[in-house]
Amino acid sequence: MEFLQRYVESFGYDWLSNVLLITAGSFVLWLAWRVIYGRLEAITAKTQLAWDDLVIRALKTPVSTLIWVWPATVSVGLIVASHSDKDTIWLGKIDLILVITTFIWISLRLIQNVEEHVLEQKKRDETTVQAIAKVARLFFVTIGILTIMQALGLSLSGLLTFGGVGGLIVGLAAKDLLSNFFGGMMIYFDRPFKVGDWIRSPDRAIEGTVERIGWRMTIIRTFDKRPLYVPNSVFSNIVVENPSRMLNRRIYEKIGLRYDDGDKMEAIVDDVKIMLEGHKDIDSRQTLMVNFDAFGPSSLNFFIYTFTKTVNWARYHEVKQDVLLQVMGIIKSHGADIAYPTQTLKIDPVIMANDEAQSKHIIQP
Repeated sequence: MEFLQRYVESFGYDWLSNVLLITAGSFVLWLAWRVIYGRLEAITAKTQLAWDDLVIRALKTPVSTLIWVWPATVSVGLIVASHSDKDTIWLGKIDLILVITTFIWISLRLIQNVEEHVLEQKKRDETTVQAIAKVARLFFVTIGILTIMQALGLSLSGLLTFGGVGGLIVGLAAKDLLSNFFGGMMIYFDRPFKVGDWIRSPDRAIEGTVERIGWRMTIIRTFDKRPLYVPNSVFSNIVVENPSRMLNRRIYEKIGLRYDDGDKMEAIVDDVKIMLEGHKDIDSRQTLMVNFDAFGPSSLNFFIYTFTKTVNWARYHEVKQDVLLQVMGIIKSHGADIAYPTQTLKIDPVIMANDEAQSKHIIQP
């Protein structure tokens, strides 16, 4: 930095001319970078690998910014040196911080490009990719901050020693924030659910589709399209169901026949079971039961217990409807019918005759 400043001053121009000279040099260098970048972009476009394109795109804006800003610090040094006798060594530290910041900026852009590329391929789990990307960003940002502190002359050993005591204080003051952070880490590594899953909890009024898993909270879209923001620490203390990972969906129905159709119960149960075993949407490898179950108040009840092959909610109801319609057809084919609540009233004829005689005696004059 100092060498470049002395070299520019050796031309003997005033500070304004020197600044204009540096600006012109920056412009020429920027044009050269644009030409080089265009050439590199054309070369990488011809390759089958996508990673070289991601690296080139990550370099574009940070390098252009460095080409303009770094010479600008030289111009600032010339202006300060021409108007005062103050030392300009501090500008060298600014240049070092600028280089470190550019490196971190390139790293973050590269991580973002890789994340977007992997998610577009749809060959990896979205939640896992986002978790790795966030950890990578946190790593590079932390390294950058520590490097900048060291460049400014701060002692990292003293800073880490202070961090041990300060970390305890901060941890107590921000325990909720930390619990949410580690709750998010638990979700990323245990993976009880991922983005796009339908989840619900019997312990809390939580049910919907996961839209985003952040470091502090998870966003769930309920079925009436309301966003639900749940702190990650909540998932450490509740039971979470994930219906999206079901292998099958269950059909469990009780059907009642009239008592007058009791002699047809066995044949109906057998035919229903045969129908389910041959149904193309019923998984016969799972438990399949059709049995006479109970004597109801006004019906003879049998139950159906089986599982569909599909786990899609809409398709499941279509299969269930088809099964119930076929069961109704089987019952009708046997000349039976489905029972509905009825009551039978029996009247003693002797009591009825006495009531009629008493009513006639009362009516006579």
